Amino acid sequence: QLQASGGGLVQAGGSLRLSCAASGRSISTYAMGWFRQAPGKEREFVSAIARSGGSTSCAISVKGRFAISRDNAMNTVYLQMNSLKPEDTAVYYCAASARSSAYIAPRNLYDYWGQGTQVTVSS
Repeated sequence: QLQASGGGLVQAGGSLRLSCAASGRSISTYAMGWFRQAPGKEREFVSAIARSGGSTSCAISVKGRFAISRDNAMNTVYLQMNSLKPEDTAVYYCAASARSSAYIAPRNLYDYWGQGTQVTVSS
C-alpha cells in the first residue's frame, strides 16, 4: 500500500514536500513515480526515480522546480516542489513500477498506485 501525504494550500511561489510511504512491501525493488491530475484533465506524469535512486526524470513543466528523491531505509519517496504555480494545482499520486529505470512516464508501466493528496496553489 502506498500512502501519499503532504499536500495542502500554498501561495504561488511557495513550496511543499510530498511524501509517499509504502507498507506491506519494500520500495527498494521498484522504480517510483509521481503523477498529478487536475480537474477535467487526464492524469499526467510528473517525475520518477530509478530503483537505485541513481537517476531521475521529470516532465518539462516541472523541470528545475520539482525534485524527486527516495529513502529506501524509510520506505518513502518524496517530491520537493518549489516555485509553485497555480497550474500545479492537482491531486498528486505516487506509484510503483517493477521496472528499474527512471524513464517510466507512461501510466501503464506502473503496478501499484497510492491514493492522492490535494495540492492547491493560489495566485
